[in-house]
Amino acid sequence: MASWIIQMTVMVLSVFSSGGQAKRDKMLYCSACKAIVDELDYSIRQVDPKKTINVGSFRLNPDGTMKDKKVPLARSETHLSELLDEVCNSMSDYALYVDPSTQNRRYRRFAPRSGAAGEFPDFNNFQFDGPEAPNALKFACETVVEELEDDIVSAFSRDVENVHQELCNRVSDFCSDIRPTAEEL
Repeated sequence: MASWIIQMTVMVLSVFSSGGQAKRDKMLYCSACKAIVDELDYSIRQVDPKKTINVGSFRLNPDGTMKDKKVPLARSETHLSELLDEVCNSMSDYALYVDPSTQNRRYRRFAPRSGAAGEFPDFNNFQFDGPEAPNALKFACETVVEELEDDIVSAFSRDVENVHQELCNRVSDFCSDIRPTAEEL
């Protein structure tokens, strides 16, 4: 009787584990990963480098002093976690872009950032498929953030060089099969 229960349990678990991972659209998830990195990088650059935050223990030592440490706010885990909570809301500023020379497709920011005068992309190469189109990118963004949150915070807090490569190729394999564009090289 016990072996029958074990066999049924293994069979049920194998069905659920194999069906749980649907095939992901590599271009969509790679674009989401790169958009997350771009949005976080931009947000970090907007923070005054002189701003700091106290981190560490807030307990008193036996001598009555408190040991804490000041770190730059922009790359603190607290600030990065707050940015991650909101980063996927900016996916509505992205649309599917088709490179005219290579026909490679990827999501790319079309909306200029505030204060960026005259930096409008060529809208002829963007495909706007209605108001629901950014939902797929937003869902992919939320999935990437959920899966890689600790790695994202770690990479940005350590100020890793070439974060796109680190997160989107090495830590995850979202962009491993996708050739970089000329501007990414």
